Amino acid sequence: MNKTTFAILFLSLGYCLCAQAGVVMGGTRVIYPQEQREVAFSITNMEKETPYLIQSWIENPDSENKSAPPFVVTPTLFRLDAEQKNTLRISYLGTPLPADRESVFWLNVKNIAPTSKANSNKLQINVKSRFKIFFRPKGLKGDPALAYKKLKFTCSNNRLTVHNPTPWFVSFYLINVGNTEVKEPGMVDPFAGRSWNTPCSGAISWQAINDYGGLTRLATQS
Repeated sequence: MNKTTFAILFLSLGYCLCAQAGVVMGGTRVIYPQEQREVAFSITNMEKETPYLIQSWIENPDSENKSAPPFVVTPTLFRLDAEQKNTLRISYLGTPLPADRESVFWLNVKNIAPTSKANSNKLQINVKSRFKIFFRPKGLKGDPALAYKKLKFTCSNNRLTVHNPTPWFVSFYLINVGNTEVKEPGMVDPFAGRSWNTPCSGAISWQAINDYGGLTRLATQS
């Protein structure tokens, strides 16, 4: 299977992962420009007969941080009938956040399936999905779509390191060093770096995930 075919399958799979239990989400991430009053995130029930209870909330990126996040989502709990669509509305509360770079938070959405009295002894399956909210301050210089091209990689002693000199988060789809693929490449923060243990031999190539959940072109570095 070539990379192009695999990328298409990845995009299809990405949307399937957001469509568990008959509920389809309207994206794989949320971009929140500071100048907007709110952003919308759609949820659709694809089932023919089954309704779901939808619960949503927002969390800080650090699970140890129990303070209130600077966003609210409404409605927090609602019934979504079969073949119906509703919209979550995310609003920024104005809590000060860094003005020179993006910040990230988590949107959580739980789908709660109904159980009838006749099936009261059966296990009820609840599906929880998590989506990154990228808060984008106004006035940042540059193009977030090109941030992945500006990454700088170094590799020595079987240690690959990347530095992100931009104010944008870069979420990786893949990183290859020669013929070795880095497992779970994750994401690199603005003006920060991260490292992985991997053999250092050959050119470095990578793809990132863009604002729309699609894939960037392949970038390479000798």
